[in-house]
Amino acid sequence: MENKLTGYELSRNFFDWAFENPEKINPSHIAIFFFATEHQNRLGGKTKFGFPTQMVMDALGIKKYQTYIKYFNDLVDWGFFILVEKSRNQYSANIISINYAMPKNGKALDKAFIKHRAKQIESNGQSNGSIDKQETIEQINNIDFNFDLFLDWFNKTTNRNFKSIPEATKKSFKARIKEGYTKEDICKAVINCSKDKFHIENPKYLTPEFISRADKLALYLSAPTETKTKIIIY
Repeated sequence: MENKLTGYELSRNFFDWAFENPEKINPSHIAIFFFATEHQNRLGGKTKFGFPTQMVMDALGIKKYQTYIKYFNDLVDWGFFILVEKSRNQYSANIISINYAMPKNGKALDKAFIKHRAKQIESNGQSNGSIDKQETIEQINNIDFNFDLFLDWFNKTTNRNFKSIPEATKKSFKARIKEGYTKEDICKAVINCSKDKFHIENPKYLTPEFISRADKLALYLSAPTETKTKIIIY
């Protein structure tokens, strides 16, 4: 049986495809697709589920059935929805699946983000020694955690010099992601922890392994902080 895609993977694949096909995509396509993912979540993550036409139109403010069905059929044609059973009319529900119905995506959007970030850093010309500098969170909000980027960011944020992240710690981070935390959450917890009085006086305790623990991540994510974060998604 095929593995279901996570909510982030569905979102990432959708916007990868949209970036490569700007002449086709419309905000209504996006609204219908993400309303479908929300509806699926509320049904407990069912693989196949009813997607009532009138309910969707009411929720998204689409007035005409002809307008809605055009965008819906586009999503089917492009492979975002699998149409399991077609509705008889606008008052009945289409049966669809979205878990496995994702087009193959390229790397154009990833490359565009990286290129944009390089230009942004070059144009900002910010000094690492600036007191008022903003923290930059390297967020790859995907279950495939890019630990090289994270470790580089972690060392700069905490003024440490870790050479690698142990495999057991990597598994812990992936477990936190599966529990619903994002990469941004993890980075914010690191920043909060680095500002904590105890860890300022005892910096040796702030390690990737420490912040990967479920109780510590929850504790420091909820801690108040005045640090402004600038999020860049690769």
